[in-house]
Amino acid sequence: MSGTLTGTGAMLRLFLRRDRWFLPGIVVFPGLVQLVFVAAFTATAPTPEARQAYAETSVHNAAFSLTYGVLRGSSLGELVTWRSGFLPVIIAVTVLLLIMRHTRSEEAAGRRELVAATRVGRHAALTAAMIEYGAVSLLLGLGSSATLALAGLPVAGSLAYGLGLALVGCTFAAIGGLVAQLTTEAGPARVIGIVIISVAFLIRGVGDVSAQTGGGFGWLSWASPISWAGQLRPFSGERWWVVAVVAVIIGVIVAGALRVSGRRDLGSGVIRPRPGPATAPAALRTPLALAWRLHRGGLASWAAGFALVGLLTGVVGLSIAELLDRSEAGRQAVARIGGPGSVIDQYVVGMMMLAGVVAACSAVNAVLRLRVEERDGRAELLLAGPVDRLHWAAGHLLLALLNGTVGIVAGGLFHGLGLGLITGGIGADLTRVLPGALVYLPLVWLFTAIAFALFGWRPRLAVITYALAGVSMFFGWITGELAPGHWIARLSVFEYVPELPGGTFTPLPLLIMVGASLVLIMAGLAALRRRDLPVG
Repeated sequence: MSGTLTGTGAMLRLFLRRDRWFLPGIVVFPGLVQLVFVAAFTATAPTPEARQAYAETSVHNAAFSLTYGVLRGSSLGELVTWRSGFLPVIIAVTVLLLIMRHTRSEEAAGRRELVAATRVGRHAALTAAMIEYGAVSLLLGLGSSATLALAGLPVAGSLAYGLGLALVGCTFAAIGGLVAQLTTEAGPARVIGIVIISVAFLIRGVGDVSAQTGGGFGWLSWASPISWAGQLRPFSGERWWVVAVVAVIIGVIVAGALRVSGRRDLGSGVIRPRPGPATAPAALRTPLALAWRLHRGGLASWAAGFALVGLLTGVVGLSIAELLDRSEAGRQAVARIGGPGSVIDQYVVGMMMLAGVVAACSAVNAVLRLRVEERDGRAELLLAGPVDRLHWAAGHLLLALLNGTVGIVAGGLFHGLGLGLITGGIGADLTRVLPGALVYLPLVWLFTAIAFALFGWRPRLAVITYALAGVSMFFGWITGELAPGHWIARLSVFEYVPELPGGTFTPLPLLIMVGASLVLIMAGLAALRRRDLPVG
C-alpha cells in the first residue's frame, strides 16, 4: 500500500495550488451565513418570548422541516443552526464536485496517465484529493464554530455544530472519491453524485418531518449523511458520540474507494461504457445529432429525478396544509413568509422555487459539456472537419435549454399530479400548479445564457454560474421569511418571478429575463467566434 501512495504530498500541493483562489471562500462562507442569521434573529426576535413565538409557528411547518431539519428549541443557537440547515447540502455538492475535478475529470482527460508515468503511486491523486477536502471541511467547521462562539453563543453548541458540518464535508469527500471510480467520464460520475445527494436530502426530509410531527419514520434521518450535522444536537444537549460513529463510516467509505481504485484499470470505471457501432448512422452526422447523443442520458436522468421528487412533494402537500391550518400559529407562519394565497399555495410556490434553482443548475451542467469537449480535445478534432464552431456550440446550447425546460415541466406536472391524487381533483390541481412551475422557465433560460456567455468569453469562468444561482436563491431565502421587503431581496432574481398559484401574474419581469437571455446568447456566440479554441 505504501508504494501506491508515493507522491501523495506532491499531488496535494498541486491540488492546493489549483484551488487556491476559491478555497478561502468555501471555508469562510458558512460562517458568513451564520453571522447573517444571528443578526437577523437578533433584530426580528430579540427576546426569549419572541424567539419562542417564532419557534412555535415554525415547528408546525412541515415544509420548513423538509428544508431545514428538526427544530428542537427556541434558543438563539437552535434557531440559527436550524435555519442554516441548507448548509450541509451546499457543502456536500461543493466537496463532491471538486473531488471529481481532481480525480475522474483528470483521468478522463488523460492527464492522470501522464502523471502516473512518473514516480506517483496509483492511489496518490485520490488520497490527496480526499485529504485536501477533508482538511477543508475541518477548517470550515472550525471557522463556523468560532463564528458562533464569537457571536456570543455557547461554546459547546458552537463546537458541536461546526463538527457536524465538518463531518458532512468529510463524508462527501469520501463518497466523491468512491463515485469517481464508477464511470469512465466525469459527467456521469457527477450525475451519480448529485443523485446521491438528492436522495440523501429527500430521506433526511422525510425522516425529519416524521420526527417533527410525531411519526414513526424519524429513524430515516440517520440514513442520510446530510442530517449528521444535526444529529450532534448543537445547543440541545450535545451528543458527542455521533462523531465517533460517523468517523467509522467515513473510514469504511475511504477504504472502499481505495480498494475499488486498486482493482480497476486506469482510465476505466466499474460501470463500463457500451461500445458503439463502427460507423455512425446518418442520423448522427450533424452537430445537433451529436449533441443529442451526448446529452440524452443526462436529460433522461434529470427528467426522471424531477418527476420523482415532484410526485413525492405533491403527495405530501395536502398533509402539510392541513397541519398548518390546525393552529393559529401555522396560519401566522404563512403570513410571515409574505407570499399570497392559501397555505397549500405557499407550499407549491416554495417547491417550485426549489425546482427552478435545481433546473437552472442542471441546464448549466449541460452547458459545461462544451467546456469538457473543448478541454479534452474532441471539439478540435470535430471542428477540423466541415463543422462550424457556432453550429457545434448551438447544438449543445439547445440541448441545455431543453434540459432545464424538461426538468421544470416534469417537476410541475408530477407535483400537480401527486397533489391531485390526494385531493381527488387532478385536473384542477394540474391547472393550478403547472403555471407556478412554468413561470420559472425564463429564469432557467437566463442562467443557461449566463453560463453560455461566460463559456464564449472565458471558458474557465462558466462554472461561476452555479454560485450565481445559489447566492441569488440564498438572498431570497434570507429576506423571504426573516426580513420581508428588505432591500437585499432585490439582489435575488427569484424575487421577480410571479408567485403562482395565489399571486398576480406580471409578465414584464419574465419578458426582461427572456430578452436578457437572448442578448447573452448572442454575446456568447460572438465571443466564441473571435476567441482561440481550444483554450486551456
